[in-house]
Amino acid sequence: MNDVVVTGMGIVSPLGNTLDAFWSALAAGRSGVGPIRGFDASTYPVQIAAELKDFDPTRVMSEREARRMDPFTQYGVVAAADAWEDAGLSTDALDTERVGVVMGCGVGGLHVVQTAGMGIQEKGAKAFNPFMVSQLILNIVSGHIAIRHGVQGPNYVVTTACASGNHAIANAMDIIKRGEADVMIAGGCEGSINELGIGSFAAMRALCKKFQDEPERASRPFDADRSGFVMGEGAGVLVLENEAHARKRGARIYGRVAGAGRTCDAHHITAPHPDGAQAARCMRLAMQQAGVNPGDIDYINAHGTSTVLNDAGETKAIRQAFGAAADAVSVSSTKSMTGHLLAGAAAIESIVCLLAIQNGVIPPTINRDTPDPECDLDVTPHTARERKVDVALNNAFGFGGHNCCVVFKR
Repeated sequence: MNDVVVTGMGIVSPLGNTLDAFWSALAAGRSGVGPIRGFDASTYPVQIAAELKDFDPTRVMSEREARRMDPFTQYGVVAAADAWEDAGLSTDALDTERVGVVMGCGVGGLHVVQTAGMGIQEKGAKAFNPFMVSQLILNIVSGHIAIRHGVQGPNYVVTTACASGNHAIANAMDIIKRGEADVMIAGGCEGSINELGIGSFAAMRALCKKFQDEPERASRPFDADRSGFVMGEGAGVLVLENEAHARKRGARIYGRVAGAGRTCDAHHITAPHPDGAQAARCMRLAMQQAGVNPGDIDYINAHGTSTVLNDAGETKAIRQAFGAAADAVSVSSTKSMTGHLLAGAAAIESIVCLLAIQNGVIPPTINRDTPDPECDLDVTPHTARERKVDVALNNAFGFGGHNCCVVFKR
């Protein structure tokens, strides 16, 4: 069986659009949440989000190309280009038929859908443009990435809501382990901060409606006063590689993708199962495949959405999966700073796991001011903590009951 390592990473996030900027902000406990700037949200029940800052797609593509992409695709393409460069890859030096792409995306071209819907009211049939379909379909992001880098291996998009990024990474790992590819570009992206995205998620009562005047306090995973998640946007992309292939070309290695677990609650379209059993089984499966025990895990990047049901259920699941070792593991939810990037969340949080391994630092859970007795883990409140991290677990649980957990090793 082929061992899989990570040799490149790229990020587009509310905390920064480079790995260094992102990690510096994360370790410092800075919030990326603020008043919505992308549209006039004054009449909406939710007026805050974790938007991108200073994002410029034209640093890797032409203005014409950018105009033909929905934002979610721009984010994925830019993060993938950065990961490709970070890995030191060159198309000329690769067997391009053995390089593939698996991306995770949950909502897709929400901006183009909204624009078209508004245009139909004004212009009728004249509102449609020839690029609309290619802007809105989810798989187009993996297609664009493949075209940009000329890679012809396995190529598709995974859609499992907030677990999509982890599923993409896990599937890419499987492809390399089976010997179907030497290199896989994998991650997740989402761009849902507009009237349609904020309005619809607010209507289903998923978003935090408190702290509208103090947005940096709104995302508060595991806190007793949590009341919903804060929408984020962006992308995280990793280059996964057969270890022998990576070492042969002298690549820098961030860590190993050691194992993954995949289960389903089969319970409710949005709510996690209150007993946490399938989330716990997902963690156990990931650890089993990785060949580690609960006591070997140093850090868990929790799904930690800041919703009442998720955080209590995830705590229960971690205690089921880890037993007595649950009190010794460091946990944090970086969504407290980035907001929830939906399909992009797990991919960015996989990058967090690898940076924690590299830097020996557990990023904090900010805004955990009032401990909740139902969330009684060591969630690294307020301030980052130095700790050697050899093994990290990334949890991701999505609407529909989709669970995917991935283990990373030094």
